[in-house]
Amino acid sequence: MFSTEYYYLVAGLGEWTLDSDTKGFDVREIVDEILEELSKSDRAAVKLLYAYYDCENIIARRAERERHNALGFLSVSEIDDMLATRNYSMLPTNVAKVVKYFNEADDEDRDEDSVINDSFERALFDAYYKDLAASKCSFLRAWGEFDRNLRNISAALAAREAGRSVADVVVGGGDVVDSLKHSSAADFGLRGELQYIDAVISAVSDERNIVEKERKIDKVREVYAWDIASFDFFNINFILSYLVRVNIVARWMLLSPEVGRDMLNRLMSDLDAKDLVKNK
Repeated sequence: MFSTEYYYLVAGLGEWTLDSDTKGFDVREIVDEILEELSKSDRAAVKLLYAYYDCENIIARRAERERHNALGFLSVSEIDDMLATRNYSMLPTNVAKVVKYFNEADDEDRDEDSVINDSFERALFDAYYKDLAASKCSFLRAWGEFDRNLRNISAALAAREAGRSVADVVVGGGDVVDSLKHSSAADFGLRGELQYIDAVISAVSDERNIVEKERKIDKVREVYAWDIASFDFFNINFILSYLVRVNIVARWMLLSPEVGRDMLNRLMSDLDAKDLVKNK
């Protein structure tokens, strides 16, 4: 199957990076304009990328927290309506199954064979990465594997430093997760497996400034997003790579000095390794 080429769309995209001037930057406007030009299947790929933020927002609503990430496609009212009406059709397949399971946990007719032995947060993000792995889009498959590994490594390093069990904070399974759980090596035995392991270790373990630590990790994301689509110039893989980088810029745009101080104080007073997996 041949991919759709978006020559004019790509030619008109503004260049945004973590270090660029953000004057005139409006992430929602950028995403909406891109969606208008995409085919139906490619729009679905973009929405699956952004479903990560919907997962964040669903977790917040279930916990009755006010926080809502504007990068999510579902509004607060749409999430509330979904949970109330039990209509999960707007969610990716595996994510929908987890939300349904936990949202209907008190139903007497719940299928006992589908018991999920995990917290809602970990189960939901595990489901999200399964949806990425099942995507027909090569960028989403590669990005899902990378992003899960990156978050798991960050969480494992923080857990090890805090004297906590790594098994309690990593999401999913596979060889990388097994190494994180069982290896006592400084790099979890992953230096020969993952090209970005040294950069992550340096950011998480060597950087004492927490805000700068987060920035360094986002730089790893930015570089890897470029690398995944390095041979794609006008198709959906390039568009998704571009949007990942746009999302990173959007995240730091939200960190005004006041928000930055609040973030720093929260992280310092209540550093929880699990937050490094889910709160990005």
